[in-house]
Amino acid sequence: MANLRAGLIGLGMMGRNHARVLRSLDGIDLVALADPGGDPHRVAGDLPLVAGIDELIKHNLDLCVVAVPTAFHEEVGLALAAAGVHALIEKPLATTTPAALRLTEAFEAAGLVGCVGHIERYNPAVQTLRRHLDAGDLGDVHQIVTRRQGPFPNRISDVGVVKDLATHDIDLTAWVTGQPYTSVSARTAHKSGRIHEDLVAIVGQLADGTVTSHLVNWLSPMKERVTIVTGDRGCYVADTLTADLTFYANASIPSEWDALSRFRGVSEGDMIRYAIAKPEPLASELAAFRDVVLGKDADIVTMRQGLATVAVAEAVLASAASGATVAIGA
Repeated sequence: MANLRAGLIGLGMMGRNHARVLRSLDGIDLVALADPGGDPHRVAGDLPLVAGIDELIKHNLDLCVVAVPTAFHEEVGLALAAAGVHALIEKPLATTTPAALRLTEAFEAAGLVGCVGHIERYNPAVQTLRRHLDAGDLGDVHQIVTRRQGPFPNRISDVGVVKDLATHDIDLTAWVTGQPYTSVSARTAHKSGRIHEDLVAIVGQLADGTVTSHLVNWLSPMKERVTIVTGDRGCYVADTLTADLTFYANASIPSEWDALSRFRGVSEGDMIRYAIAKPEPLASELAAFRDVVLGKDADIVTMRQGLATVAVAEAVLASAASGATVAIGA
């Protein structure tokens, strides 16, 4: 079987990484690239470099990775759907829920594979966490807490911290639990002089009653990427910076102190740090996209799932603006 012909549009930081990984994947030939601003990182090499999506489509593509700014996702994605090209569009899927819905429906109507680049799903720590939760190792899940903090990335100009960073946590929380959000309450802050928010604190609830908390900002000199899942049997801590997963077990310790013996809480038990393989998340993500295009069974972030994440992000911003809890999917 001939290799799939791949295109890439958007040659910024993520585009540079996509180009590197696409060149290394079995079964894929990167045949052309596009960016109206040229090739600042010199990733095209001897491949054709064109200005826009229409010229890129002319290279007889089977699939395309879209790494342009979010504001252009809908325009580029709809052009690919009309041309019959499978697409992976970087997160978030679109700037608004209606735009995300138009993209989703266009790819579904054309019978094409459309997926969203929520790369945190492919972090080895998160993948391993999901397997443990699916196996019931934690029992019922009570709470998920995420912290995603760090300095401001100068490359981001078209969205705030909610749609750029918090969408990671919204997607991975819904995915590891298999539960959609039903409500969110949020507060934002603008501290860096930009028109978009640079800090958000979110409290949410999932359909099964799980409580979520997400703290996200571009204001911290310390970079942190942590997900903590607490349940009946203890808690898992996934550090996606180091791709480490640690389990802290509950323990029952008999006590002769009457007040403590009546306390129906938990106490500290064993701690396990798992030894896990650590493949590059972007390579895992693009390999899954390739496999689904080939008709194989693989886990991708579907556009329907990407649409749901955009809807939750918009509810977060609406809550922050109104000061009220916002119901989702009601």
